[in-house]
Amino acid sequence: MTAMDEQEQRRRRLAAWRGSRRVLARMGADGTLGERLAALTADASSVHDPDDAVDVYGGGVVAGLERRVAGLLGTEAAAFFPTGTMAQQVALRCWAERTGDTTVALHPLSHPELHEGGALGTVSGLRTVHPTSAPRLPDAEEVREFPEPFGTLMLELPLRDAGFVLPTWDELEEVVAAARERDAVVHLDGARLWECTEHFGRGVEEIAALADSVYVSFYKSLDGLSGAALAGPSALVEEARVWRHRYGGQVFQQYPAALSALLGLERELPRLPSYVAHAKVVAAALAEGFAEAGVPWFRVRPEPPHTHQFQVWLPYGAEVLDEASVRQAEETGVTLFRRWSEGTAGAAGLPPGISFTEVTVAGAGLEWSAEDVREAVGVFVGLLERVSQEQRP
Repeated sequence: MTAMDEQEQRRRRLAAWRGSRRVLARMGADGTLGERLAALTADASSVHDPDDAVDVYGGGVVAGLERRVAGLLGTEAAAFFPTGTMAQQVALRCWAERTGDTTVALHPLSHPELHEGGALGTVSGLRTVHPTSAPRLPDAEEVREFPEPFGTLMLELPLRDAGFVLPTWDELEEVVAAARERDAVVHLDGARLWECTEHFGRGVEEIAALADSVYVSFYKSLDGLSGAALAGPSALVEEARVWRHRYGGQVFQQYPAALSALLGLERELPRLPSYVAHAKVVAAALAEGFAEAGVPWFRVRPEPPHTHQFQVWLPYGAEVLDEASVRQAEETGVTLFRRWSEGTAGAAGLPPGISFTEVTVAGAGLEWSAEDVREAVGVFVGLLERVSQEQRP
């Protein structure tokens, strides 16, 4: 597919998603520039004084956001970063200098290993090792018995590319204790930390307290425009600010991103528990719908979901599944699935012929009953059969 063809397909998908009367999640990134600017202008005064001066290399609303995050996570300080990739690289680099060990233990499906182009090694001079390759976070024994030394253990909560999976609270406490036994520091990749509270039965402050530092995102679950924060001890955060400047992250003005982050904390954060609870209803209904439709093999991972996001696996090519998905939106006004992928990157090593999609249940998804989901699955399977027949040679 040429770049022009891909752009046309993207426009088609966006039009179908935006035109759907029923979706499981309305993504802010699907909106137009005008819509997002209008919403920010209309709502910003509810979270920050609009007569305040704009931020200049920090301060103002950015500093207010940093204080809010530190308060929520119970840390001494927090620093705003334009991207989570930068925040996490800076955190791991700072810990390497403090521990004298440039080796970071993490999962091979973690974000730095799959989605950052090898930046930890190429940009930051860090080396990574993997205590486990199973599609879950390492357990205490794997951390304790790992044969190589490491200075930092990074835990991604949840582990997105394995299916947004989480350990139990007891398992998390044990793996942190095992790292401490090795005199290693613990850093949490908490890009989606906000929605982990229901699974653990603990608030974000108690979860963050297990670690030496934590990074959180403002757009993945809170629907902000962009941005992230690194939170931890004041001395670490101040050092991180220096490295943020060196990495090119000392941006002149960031008030739109900061305002949208504050709006997400005010509006979306309190609703996340309801999304997590309803994701379990949606996931169970999807499985029932596929079984009723006679689909010979499928998987919902994990079942039940640990957060408000999970994966669905089906034995078809991604191109066929994408076409069936967008046709359902165009023909019925219902978006059940969005994009599909195949291969090993992202789903713990899928065999040939298996594709997966990520399902997110947010505010719009609360309107779906289990019967609505099962009905939508039946329509989707019918379209999938039709598209498969059309594409046979």
